[in-house]
This record gives sequence, C-alpha cells and structure tokens, in this order.
Amino acid sequence: MTNHLTLDIPAGVPWIDFTREFDAPVEAVFNAHRDPELVRQWLGPRGYEMQIERWDFTSGGGYRYTHRNPEGMEFGFRGTFHTVRDNDLAIQTFEFEGAPDEVAIEFMRFVDLGDGRCRLEGRSVGRTVEGRDMMVESGMEKGMAEGYERLDELVAQPASAGSQG
Repeated sequence: MTNHLTLDIPAGVPWIDFTREFDAPVEAVFNAHRDPELVRQWLGPRGYEMQIERWDFTSGGGYRYTHRNPEGMEFGFRGTFHTVRDNDLAIQTFEFEGAPDEVAIEFMRFVDLGDGRCRLEGRSVGRTVEGRDMMVESGMEKGMAEGYERLDELVAQPASAGSQG
C-alpha cells in the first residue's frame, strides 16, 4: 500500500507543513534518514542519481549532496543538522544551491503509530513567502512524493530495519 504525502501550503506565510505515514516501524524510517547509503537510495525523484559528499545526521552535523537528472543537469543541496534525537526528531537547515540566500529551517518529527507503523510530520519554514513559493513551483511536491514512495519500498525490505547506523 502506498500512503499519500499531505502538504499544507498556506497563502501569505513562508512555511509548508507535510505529513506522510509509513507501513514500517519508526526505527526503520529514522534509520533510512540517518544512514547515507540508505538516504542515497530514496531521497529525491525517481530517475535521478544522488551523490553524497557529506552526511553527518547528528546534532551539529551537516550534509551536502547533488542530484543529477536523466538529462545530466546537477542540483546541489546543503545544510546543517541542528538537533537529532533518535527515532523522534530532526531539525535541519535546507538550502538549494541554485537559490542562494533562500535557506529554510525544517522540523521533522518521527511518530510511532504502533503496529509497526509511523508518521513523519514536518514543517519547512523559508526566509520569504516568495522563496517558499519558488520552491513549491520547482516541482518540490513531485520530488517529495516520489522520494517517500521510494522510502516505502526501501523500509519494506527486511534488511533496512537492521543496524546500519
């Protein structure tokens, strides 16, 4: 079963709220955010290659990665992980290098729903409404939805719940 990504994009404010349920334990979904080898397998749209230069999913850590689309265009992203609490919370900055100065701060809560299921609840707060709208218009929803579908597929595999972290 594929769960749907829910986005709330209120007019006139610089944030986006998102919610996505997974038919997998919170530990597996959290680990798929922590382990760079797993992140590379699900983050971003289908058909894109991902190269991770840095991925330190710890409080005070940071990241940088690039996506390459099928036409060969590269898109760079970077940020800092401000707070990471195992199986509970991640607060990070997010910057698309193609839109300098439009850094967002993102809050992601990993919620255990019981019965081997969990929900990811997030808010991304941009610097400006215009910057937020530019991100939305860039195809963000499609990329997020496809990435979370790929994450569903990954955490459905028994090996993903192992201790790769």
